[in-house]
Amino acid sequence: MATTYSLSSASRSLINRLFALDERGSTVEREVIAGLATFMTMAYIIFVNPQILKTAGMPIEAVAAATCIAAAVPTLIMGLWANYPFALASGMGLNAALAMHATRPGMDWQTMMGVIVVEGAIVTVLVLTRVREQVMQAIPMNLKRAIGVGIGIFIAFLGMQHAGWVQKGAESVYLTHGTFTTKGTLVSTLGVLLMMLLLAFRVRGAILLGIFGTAAVAWIADVFTPSTARLTTTPERWLAIPDFSTFGQANILGALQPALVGVIFAFLITDFFDTMGTVIGIGGQAGFLDERGNLPRLNRVLLTDSLAAVWGGLCGASSVTTYIESAAGISEGGRTGLTSVVVGVLFLLSLLFAPLVGVVPAVATAPALIIVGYLMMSVVREMDFESPEHGIPAFLTMLLIPLTQSISFGIGVGFISHVVVMLLRGKGREVSPWMYGIALLFAISFAWGA
Repeated sequence: MATTYSLSSASRSLINRLFALDERGSTVEREVIAGLATFMTMAYIIFVNPQILKTAGMPIEAVAAATCIAAAVPTLIMGLWANYPFALASGMGLNAALAMHATRPGMDWQTMMGVIVVEGAIVTVLVLTRVREQVMQAIPMNLKRAIGVGIGIFIAFLGMQHAGWVQKGAESVYLTHGTFTTKGTLVSTLGVLLMMLLLAFRVRGAILLGIFGTAAVAWIADVFTPSTARLTTTPERWLAIPDFSTFGQANILGALQPALVGVIFAFLITDFFDTMGTVIGIGGQAGFLDERGNLPRLNRVLLTDSLAAVWGGLCGASSVTTYIESAAGISEGGRTGLTSVVVGVLFLLSLLFAPLVGVVPAVATAPALIIVGYLMMSVVREMDFESPEHGIPAFLTMLLIPLTQSISFGIGVGFISHVVVMLLRGKGREVSPWMYGIALLFAISFAWGA
């Protein structure tokens, strides 16, 4: 017993020094719970990404394997090198745009994966030259907080859609309320109440426990019926050898044709600013930002993220980016890269046990997204709405990110409005040259329709 205890103590000491657990006020147990929470809220990508990319003619089994590997490697690097609880995976929206372009005449998915590699490489150059970091540091603090709040509302909005509280309206009505007569909506509502109760009593792991509790209720209520491809296959199929046929198929030379410059630019803008907004938002929630709203070791985070885009294209999984669902783990107390390592390992294990990952239905993770959105809203009390030059851009950013379901669009309008209002107020000299340049870039992008 003494030997076992000694080894355990030595291992904990090594982990503590590697991830600075004591310094950040965390523990191994807390980080593991946080990693589980993050993984449970983003594991849907393993099944959603293949369904989206199959419309581009890609094999579902191969995309599922590529999605797991593409997420695991950069998430592990984020944890071990940058030491932040940020997880990465194929970006929603970017994958849909890729599939749409791949179905156009004269185009194929291999060339579009090449586009992802090229735009990721360009972003990497911008990181290495510290351009991306300087842009982030030039953003006013009020706008940074607005981005975080906007993303929080966006996360909650996604959760409400999955829960059935919000749905598409008929004819001219864009959105309307759901009905509380369906089992799924009732189960999700019960999940929100359960998480509220656990949080009110300050129960550690409230969100993760809420996910498991809601999933159990969902199964009992027979809300979630697994598809044949997931759980009704034989146990032997659960351990099937992964299909890696999409790896290395990116047509980089084909992506360099002049006709695709606009497509590369569109992906570049989205990738550049989506990650920027995500890092600011969840970094602020975790308390990582300094008094000027900057993230320590930011360049490591940005470099990992930009290389992840390249890696996603090479794997055949679309662009890989930092996930807003990382906020779920942060809400559970995750404060170090150990959280990301747990997520990365779980993605690797999902290669062999992918059918089992789907046992947690969307109605069980929806309450977690709603509660995480609430937690990210707390920073709004520190925002300045008194002065128009700070309040109006912040308001537009907070509103447009969830309403357009585009982080980069909300950021773009916020940047442009900040510059315009500052000029109208005679405070143009107080605006960073980077803000002028980026606002102009967004204006061109909007005019171009990118």
